[in-house]
Amino acid sequence: MTPRVLIIAEHDGERLNASTAKCVSCARTIAGADITVAVFAKRGSVVAEQAALLEGVARVQRVAADSALAAALAPQVASAASDYTHVLGPSTTFGKDLMPRVAALLGVGQISDVMAVLDAHRFKRPVYAGNAIVTVRASPERKLVATVRTASYPAAAGAAAAAPIEEGVPAHEAPGHSRFVELRSGRADRPDLQTATRVVAGGRALGSAENFKRLYELADALGAAVGASRAAVDSGFVANDLQVGQTGKIIAPELYLAVGISGAIQHLTGIKDARTIVAINKDSEAPIFEVADIGIVGDLFTIVPELEKLIDASRK
Repeated sequence: MTPRVLIIAEHDGERLNASTAKCVSCARTIAGADITVAVFAKRGSVVAEQAALLEGVARVQRVAADSALAAALAPQVASAASDYTHVLGPSTTFGKDLMPRVAALLGVGQISDVMAVLDAHRFKRPVYAGNAIVTVRASPERKLVATVRTASYPAAAGAAAAAPIEEGVPAHEAPGHSRFVELRSGRADRPDLQTATRVVAGGRALGSAENFKRLYELADALGAAVGASRAAVDSGFVANDLQVGQTGKIIAPELYLAVGISGAIQHLTGIKDARTIVAINKDSEAPIFEVADIGIVGDLFTIVPELEKLIDASRK
């Protein structure tokens, strides 16, 4: 039987998140997969058009449904999944909130953090903070629901021609036990942490929320996203949506600049797929130096301003 894969698009109402393109790359490694991207949004025409231009997508299904809450979206996804063998979502904050609900509604267990496809029903995923890789086999008799470890896949390239867009209608009314109140987000002009090619992250060594703001200046100079260790988040320097690591975001940027981060194993789990890791720490024995490609031992409050000067000088 031909695997029919439904990918749930992540978006902000105007732009398709890069995590969706990475899910498409994962789905394409399933032999013979027929791939559909579902866009749930009140006004999702632009997002649907972006999804239709991803290589490997056979069609896009646009459903005029409110996707602000996972509790409201999950029944819609479960209903749309009836004609599909596989339902995939990204292993991001969005996907981790939504996909377990979908799996529960469909009466199946979820496979989390798929990092490699062996065949249509066998996958590899990390366990024990990435220190071991297990092979998981799902029953071919049941619908498969999974999240994709976006750090393990490149974004799908653009297609030569757009896939057809089909219009759908909401299958369920939004549940009454929860309601959307408001959405707050950081600066929209700064790259998304989970998909950024460059990330500047800070740890507890910065000492305060005021000092942490210095990293925003460095990040803006580099065109980078901003991240943080759990210690920095727990200390109240930044909000928890910037946390990188096992209990935060798993990322794979081209450049990861760790400022004042010691390198606990939980944090290293979140950056192990980064192409180049640069660490700044005054402790020469900090674990971060064991994985860093470039290590700078010294006072971050002296080194960071010097880096900013060098960046400014390179632009002149």
